[in-house]
Amino acid sequence: MEQKLYQWQEECLGRWFSNNGRGMVQAVTGSGKTLLALTAANRLSQRADMELHVKIVVPTGTLMHQWSRALRAFLSEKDIQKQIGLRGGGYKSPPDCDYMIYVINSARYELARQILSELRNGKSVLLIADECHHYVSGQNQLIFEFMPHITPYKDRFFSLGLSATLPSGQAGQELAAALGRKIYSYGMDAAAARRTVCPYDIFHIGLSFEQEERIEYEELSERMSVLYFTLLSSYPILDKLDQRERFELLRKLTGDKDRRIADTARQYMRLSYKRKSLVCMAAERINCAYDLVRYLGIQNKILIFGERIRQAEALYERLCDLYSGKVARYHSRLGPQANKNALERFRLGDIRILIACKAIDEGVDVPDAAVGIILSGTSTQRQRIQRLGRIIRKKEGKENATLYYLHITESSEDSCFLPNTKGTRIFDLEYRPDMGMFYNSCYVRKASAMLERMQSAGLSESKIQEAIHCLDLGSIRTDWMSEKGVIEQHIRNAKSTRERNYWMCMKKLAEQHEIT
Repeated sequence: MEQKLYQWQEECLGRWFSNNGRGMVQAVTGSGKTLLALTAANRLSQRADMELHVKIVVPTGTLMHQWSRALRAFLSEKDIQKQIGLRGGGYKSPPDCDYMIYVINSARYELARQILSELRNGKSVLLIADECHHYVSGQNQLIFEFMPHITPYKDRFFSLGLSATLPSGQAGQELAAALGRKIYSYGMDAAAARRTVCPYDIFHIGLSFEQEERIEYEELSERMSVLYFTLLSSYPILDKLDQRERFELLRKLTGDKDRRIADTARQYMRLSYKRKSLVCMAAERINCAYDLVRYLGIQNKILIFGERIRQAEALYERLCDLYSGKVARYHSRLGPQANKNALERFRLGDIRILIACKAIDEGVDVPDAAVGIILSGTSTQRQRIQRLGRIIRKKEGKENATLYYLHITESSEDSCFLPNTKGTRIFDLEYRPDMGMFYNSCYVRKASAMLERMQSAGLSESKIQEAIHCLDLGSIRTDWMSEKGVIEQHIRNAKSTRERNYWMCMKKLAEQHEIT
């Protein structure tokens, strides 16, 4: 029995079938791409008059296991007898299973041959390419080697590409030739408006360099400026390109035939990487993240995203002192089994804080992780959307999600996490490292007014101090903007006097917010 789909999923499937079961879908992480694909396979198998074999390609072993779990949850008791095969990460199931899930590393050299063989033997084949933007580069394109040979069987070959951010230009055209054109786009704004993802808030936290870091950053910037203008005199087009195009041209210039140009470009790129590393590793990031977690507590699971392993390890050591046994990290140097164990313990709730590097940007399904902290960011829009998608998946009982974006204000780093986000509540937080505290001007005004009323009413000093503590904790949250019924439910469910007092303070602020 099929699960009920969102309206966008039904619309998308309608377009896919109208396009003869071919095409690519761009949908925000967490909105239900997996269920969409499994429903497409199920409905296609009911329509097809020949045996359907489903081939699913994923970029990582973690995603392979997630698809396997999703399949077992989706299939009925009767259908569960159908074989689910895994290829990759040490798994070598027979390739003729009804459902085959391939990690791309294994799919490169066998998938094309297997698809063509099954088509020639009279079977129908559906190829589901998850995170399909990965499959347009290098050896990954080998999975599509069967395409020139399927003309006699094109009525029995179906394809569905899935991605949060489909590639454009030449890469997009190559992918469309293999999987079909883009048939549907479901972005963050639409998902938030239709409530197919969890409502979310974003806090921007501007940080500062330490004095030595600032001096080094300025020196690097000056040297880069001199080199850039040298290159600009020979390539004035540099000033007309966007950031990504400019970077690509500069990278190509490192191999220019003119040795002077090549040397200048190499120096510029070297300094650029050094400056980026300096921004990424700024010391205040770890201090801020530590204080954020200290304020947030571990009632909700916290995903912390970083760029550098050394940075992740440093924060891990500090947080272990705060929450011993409740913190784990996930990065490439730990090895597949250690990462798998950390992820599973996080999914089960034994671990409440997971510190991760780029390895986790794709392939993590943790619906009850409600808090994300961008320890050090990426300029890539795709990675930003994927990271936000990690925490906005819907789950029963999950009210909202919160993302904290840490950035260095004195650098060229973006000060806004997703500049074009509409309808999302965005707040600016000031971090005060000398006190380990955070300042939200709008919140502070309302909290101060509440304390003044308490003092005017003659409440005891102990009650005022308790209120100050509770209000301090609320400064980095949006609980004071929650609906009255939600807050009252928290008050009823409070497990301690302190928790109840906190929500009573939030209720007072919410009532004040409604009036203003």
